[in-house]
Amino acid sequence: METLIPIINRLQEVFLTVGAEIIQLPQIVVVGSQSSGKSSVLESLVGCDFLPRGSGIVTRRPLVLQLVNVPPLEERRKQEHGIKAEEWGTFLHCKNQIFTDFSEIRKEIEEETERTTNNKGISPEPIHLKIYSPNILNLTLVDLPGITKVPVGDQPEDIETQVQEMILSFISNPNSLILCVSPANSDLATSDALKLAREVDPDGRRTLLVVSKLDLMDAGTDALEVLLGRVIPVRLGIIGVVNRSQHDLNTQKTVADACRDEQAFLQRHYPSLASRCGSRYLARTLSRLLMHHIRDCLPELKTRVTVLSAQYQARLSSYGEPVEDHSATLLQIVTKFATDYCNTIEGTARHIQTSELCGGARICYIFHETFGRTLQSIDPLGGLTELDILTAIRNATGPRPALFVPEVSFELLVKRQIKRLEEPSLRCVELVHEELQRIIQHCSSYSTQELLRFPKLHDSIVEVVTSLLRKRLPITNEMVHNLVAIELAYINTKHPDFTDAAQVSASVNSQQTDSLDGKRWKNEKMPSEDKGPVTGFGSPAKAVNLLDTAVPISRKLSAREQRDCEVIQRLIKSYFLIVRKNIQDSVPKTVMHFLVNFVKERLQSELVGQLYKQPLLQELLIESQDTAQQRTEVSQMLEALKKANNIISEIRETHLW
Repeated sequence: METLIPIINRLQEVFLTVGAEIIQLPQIVVVGSQSSGKSSVLESLVGCDFLPRGSGIVTRRPLVLQLVNVPPLEERRKQEHGIKAEEWGTFLHCKNQIFTDFSEIRKEIEEETERTTNNKGISPEPIHLKIYSPNILNLTLVDLPGITKVPVGDQPEDIETQVQEMILSFISNPNSLILCVSPANSDLATSDALKLAREVDPDGRRTLLVVSKLDLMDAGTDALEVLLGRVIPVRLGIIGVVNRSQHDLNTQKTVADACRDEQAFLQRHYPSLASRCGSRYLARTLSRLLMHHIRDCLPELKTRVTVLSAQYQARLSSYGEPVEDHSATLLQIVTKFATDYCNTIEGTARHIQTSELCGGARICYIFHETFGRTLQSIDPLGGLTELDILTAIRNATGPRPALFVPEVSFELLVKRQIKRLEEPSLRCVELVHEELQRIIQHCSSYSTQELLRFPKLHDSIVEVVTSLLRKRLPITNEMVHNLVAIELAYINTKHPDFTDAAQVSASVNSQQTDSLDGKRWKNEKMPSEDKGPVTGFGSPAKAVNLLDTAVPISRKLSAREQRDCEVIQRLIKSYFLIVRKNIQDSVPKTVMHFLVNFVKERLQSELVGQLYKQPLLQELLIESQDTAQQRTEVSQMLEALKKANNIISEIRETHLW
């Protein structure tokens, strides 16, 4: 089980190389107020002086401290390899440089801190220090800046908020243990460290309290109640320690001597708790807690690494491989785009939308719902009043009174109605054209991920397909226009579905005879606005008035006029329905043949002909900078995850107990 902490240290180093905090690793975070003795506690754990000291904020960047237990120098000398020093340290930012003098380590920490921070300012960028010694236990700790209230010198006004946000970013990690340091000569109820720990760990499952400076309490008082947990209970325990005073530092008192004096002090003042307090007991407790915590977190850690590996592998696959053979790559992308485009129309695409109709389904909807309903909603007699019909009959007879309804008037009026079918037919072509344009974006967004890698190729493909559609639009419109023109060119009154005029006339006559006695028009002799009563429909002056007057004058229709009007209306309606049925059937077929199917058949050859040119290959297949950078980052992260997976795989079940 002792191997767990070094394994976590190796994982930490692996993920540091890619500069990402995607895995929350178990570690111990040291939190405390300014000058509460955090650095002294850490030095007592290491057994050496290596941290900067002074007044105010001394620790201004997070210090990730990895303690590694190594065999004594005599044993290592027998193995004929390794570093010839009892204990030493290394920094992550100083690659391959070994520090055997701990005063040099202190100097390097100070210089590295000044490199990224101005006067007394803080920085969230951590310093990574690894210390090897036979006198320490395996531990991973993070020393954070002390909690402060008032800015000093050039410190920013929000220094308190900055420090608290930095501390919370570390202790919010559910896999971290929180080591709160609070001096014994201050009230525990006012401890800022405990307050922050309670915010992220209200149950106290991850919190351990260290009461420092036990020797500085007022005469006649002691910390027994605090250490026994009667003031504020802490689940992982409360450990008291004695720090070295400034006088001890000035006289260069060693950490080993300080530990002996600490034990003597605890035996004198807290004999019942002496075995559960002190720096050595703290080191053993922290190591034990961290090992058990790592053991508890390990299953979730394994799962997290496995899931992330799969996600990053999928992302890397989506970015594709760097281009080597430009010709093959271009042909492959163009062919895939053309295939996806055709599949979207046919409804066999891999990416089928569920939020809205797309591709062939939408074209079908346009044909049978939008276009079909629009045609069905057109009234065969819309825009034709009885006055229009009667006027057309009169104009068709010329100077002679008509014995029968003139055929010319029927043709004139029915052509006028058929002409109304042209506008919705052209609108149908326009809607299908718009949908074919939308399919381009659908394919480039969902189906062909490679297009996102090459922006110039994407733009060129869109331009070629748009140009092809634009060229086919007027041809299709012309054909649809011709369909209506064909219907207008010859009015086939012998059509098998057309009602015979003689039958219509006979039917109208019989209906009129049956209802003639009982039917009377109101206001039979209603005068015109400024003239006498209407004497006849045939007077030339009245004919002019009928044509020029916007709102017809109410008057009685003669039986003959009523019969002629109804005959024409029935004939127009019968023939219009035949033509509407033809147009409703032939326009979708025309659009499919001249526009949709033509584009499907010619798309790939058009793309290859326009884009597969040697001078264009290099230019079209230039990757976007974002894609190239993201591929590199994802590749590095995937490599780190593979290493992490290998490291975790080294742990056997027997190591966990």
